[in-house]
Amino acid sequence: MAGASSVLEDGTVLSRLDRRLYRLESALALVGGVAVFSLMLLAVASVGGRNFFNHPIPGYVDWIEQAMPIIAFVGISYCQRLGGHIRMDMLVGRLHGRALWAAEFAATAMILALMVLMVWGSWAHFERSFDWHEPLWSRDSSLDIRLPLWPAKLLAPVAFAVLSVRLSLQLWGYGRAFLSGATRPVAVPLIEDARTIAAREAGSVSGLEDGAAGGTQ
Repeated sequence: MAGASSVLEDGTVLSRLDRRLYRLESALALVGGVAVFSLMLLAVASVGGRNFFNHPIPGYVDWIEQAMPIIAFVGISYCQRLGGHIRMDMLVGRLHGRALWAAEFAATAMILALMVLMVWGSWAHFERSFDWHEPLWSRDSSLDIRLPLWPAKLLAPVAFAVLSVRLSLQLWGYGRAFLSGATRPVAVPLIEDARTIAAREAGSVSGLEDGAAGGTQ
């Protein structure tokens, strides 16, 4: 995937932790992709059932509401690892050396503080919904087919907790880079210019084309 190689790796403890967390993030991103695909199939089945059999899928909107947190939250840490979230690259890209790493460290620290608060708040929201003594362990449910809402509410603190771990590793990486004066630290997304990004994407496409050509020979 173009852009993934902007995160450097080596044999340090930080890099090993980064790679292990990346495997978890990749799995969560895959779950999000499966959720999107499943919603597409659900929409086709519901519309087809309504048009051809006059019987759409019961609770179609309820299932969409349950899937929305999966789509919205489980991939955010994966995106953070690759530096895919909205950034002020035109501003930060003008910085170099320790000034750049100090700016990245400060921004990441502020995001981490916000995520810790989000974990605390979303977990409290989940606890208000979950109850061992209630049917399906839920104090609230969807309006149509009465799906319990606590599984969807649990996804938010879990996803934010994973993102908090990712931000902590990036703080470690930026802090090391600031102290050592490294130009290309590991375990953090490096800012790349348009030429480098275009060259990687072109190489990725040409690699696929070469592989396809080799397979047809």
